[in-house]
Amino acid sequence: MNSFQEFDSSNTNSTKATNFPSSSSAAPAATAPPCSSSSSSTTLSRYENQKRRDWNTFGQYLRNHRPPLSLSRCSGAHVLEFLRYLDQFGKTKVHTQLCPFFGHPNPPAPCPCPLRQAWGSLDALIGRLRAAFEENGGKPEANPFGARAVRLYLREVRDSQAKARGISYEKKKRKRPQQPSLPPSNNAS
Repeated sequence: MNSFQEFDSSNTNSTKATNFPSSSSAAPAATAPPCSSSSSSTTLSRYENQKRRDWNTFGQYLRNHRPPLSLSRCSGAHVLEFLRYLDQFGKTKVHTQLCPFFGHPNPPAPCPCPLRQAWGSLDALIGRLRAAFEENGGKPEANPFGARAVRLYLREVRDSQAKARGISYEKKKRKRPQQPSLPPSNNAS
């Protein structure tokens, strides 16, 4: 065991990596361990529950990897392998460049193009896994989910999906908070 908490390989309540229910999130959900009476009084937010399920799913993926991988040996390349693996569970049609509907946001007819994970889902998944890694004792500088290769892959997926749909993703301009204006004083002197 390193300075951070490794995945518990004795956890039999996790879903196997090849048996995922279909869901709208980027990562298929793993079943949660039964709650004890002390933990049932604390309700986790939807984000925290999803983060825990994503973390457990990634741990299951590492255990099912051949050869099995420990989290301490996991790199950005393994994270990319995981993201590509998740594509088989995707629900977003991504047109290939040879498809007649390439670049059309609303194609008029079906086509044989593959279903993939949507960029937004992958981006959110990586964000949750980055946070979970550090919450489980991992050092930010050693976080495989923050590797440059992962960031470049996400950018490539975003751009290719935008081109396939004919929609450009532009960075949202941040609204600057306006200074609250002081109400006029009613000092009549």
